[in-house]
Amino acid sequence: MKRSRQKRRGGLGNAAEQLVRLATGLVESGSRAEDRYWEAQLCLVIDELLADDDEEVLNAALDHLYSAEIRAYEELADFIEARAENALRVSDEHEILLLAAPVLAWSRYRIPATSVPAAVLANLRVHLQAHVLADNARLALADFLFSPDQLPQGYCPTAAFAAAIGRASLANQDLHVETEGMPETAHFLSDTRYLLAAVAVPRGAPIFAWQEEGNNREQALAQWRNQGGACLAPMLPGCAMEVVLPEAYFAASRQADRQSRPYAIRASVAFLGAELQTPAANLRAVIAPFFDKQLEEYRIGFTTRDSERVVHGVVWPLLGPEDESADIAAEIDTVLRECGVTDIVNLEHRFPLEYCDDCGAPLYPSPEGEIVHAEMPEDHADQPPRHLH
Repeated sequence: MKRSRQKRRGGLGNAAEQLVRLATGLVESGSRAEDRYWEAQLCLVIDELLADDDEEVLNAALDHLYSAEIRAYEELADFIEARAENALRVSDEHEILLLAAPVLAWSRYRIPATSVPAAVLANLRVHLQAHVLADNARLALADFLFSPDQLPQGYCPTAAFAAAIGRASLANQDLHVETEGMPETAHFLSDTRYLLAAVAVPRGAPIFAWQEEGNNREQALAQWRNQGGACLAPMLPGCAMEVVLPEAYFAASRQADRQSRPYAIRASVAFLGAELQTPAANLRAVIAPFFDKQLEEYRIGFTTRDSERVVHGVVWPLLGPEDESADIAAEIDTVLRECGVTDIVNLEHRFPLEYCDDCGAPLYPSPEGEIVHAEMPEDHADQPPRHLH
C-alpha cells in the first residue's frame, strides 16, 4: 500500500533497476501508444516477482523512486497493487479482483476478530450481490473477520491470498480461513475489521453495481449500510460500528484508513461522555504535531474543562501525500466541533514521536504543552483501553 517509505542502504539489484527504468519510462511517455508498451513490460516483471515471492525487490524499487522520482513511485505503486489484488494467473477468461469490506468499530470491550458462521456468510453474499456487485458476478467470501494485524502483510502475501480466494470465486464458493497461528489482535478502543472477498466476472464485464447504468456508489453504500451492516452487527457484540463501501482491496483499505481518523475522535468523545458522565461541551482537546525526521502524525489529548489531566488520547496519522503543508489541525478542529467539543487548544511546538517506556502507549499533549501518559481518573483506572487506534 502506498505510504511514507524509509530509505534503505545498499544499491539496487538488476530486477529493482528494471522496475525503476520501466516506471520512469512510463511517466516520461508522450503518448498512449508508448504508455501501453511500458505498462505491458511493467506487468510482466511485477507478475514474475509476485509469483517468486520477491517482496524485497518490489520494496527496493519503491524506496528508490520515493526519494528520486515521486511520479514514477506513484505509477509503480499503482501497478504493484493492481497486480497483487488481481488473481491474474487463475483464469484467462475472467477478471478476478480481491475485495475488502471494512468495518469501523469502537467498544469499551475487546473488538472481536472472529470466524464468520455460514449463515452470516450466506446473508452477506446475498446483500453484496444485490447492492454492491454487478449482475451475474461470481463471489467468494473469506469466513473470518480480520483485524489489521491479521491481513496479508505485503504485496506477495496479498497476491497469494487473492489467488486462493480467486479460485474459490470461480466456483461461487466461500473460502475457509485457517486460524491456527494467526497473529493476535492488538486491543484498541477504536479499530477496523475487514471482511475479505473475491469477485469474478468475464473479462470486459462490469465488476461493481455502480458500473452499470442507473446505479451509483452512494446508492450502493446506503444499501450496504442498511443490509450488510445489519448482518455484521451480531459479529461485533457490545460495539458501535460503521461500514465502509466494499471496494478493491487497496482502495478500500485506504478509504478505511481515512475514515478511521475522524471516527476515532467521534468514538473518543462518545466514550468519555459515557465513562465520565460528561457532555462533549465539558471536554477540552489539545492538538499537537509529532515529528520523527518529518511530520508523522497529530495527537489529540483530551481533558475535562476543570482539569489539566489528560484522560484519553487519539492518534491522527498522516496518510499518502499529506505533509506539513496540509492543514490537518483545521480538519481535526472541524471534527471536534462537529462532536460538540468547543474548548480546543492548538499547539505548534514540534513534539518528538515518543511512547511510554513501560506500556508502549503514545504520549499525548497536555494543555501545559507537555507530552504525558493518558490516564483515566482513579475510579475508572480499571478500564483496559488507554488510547484509540
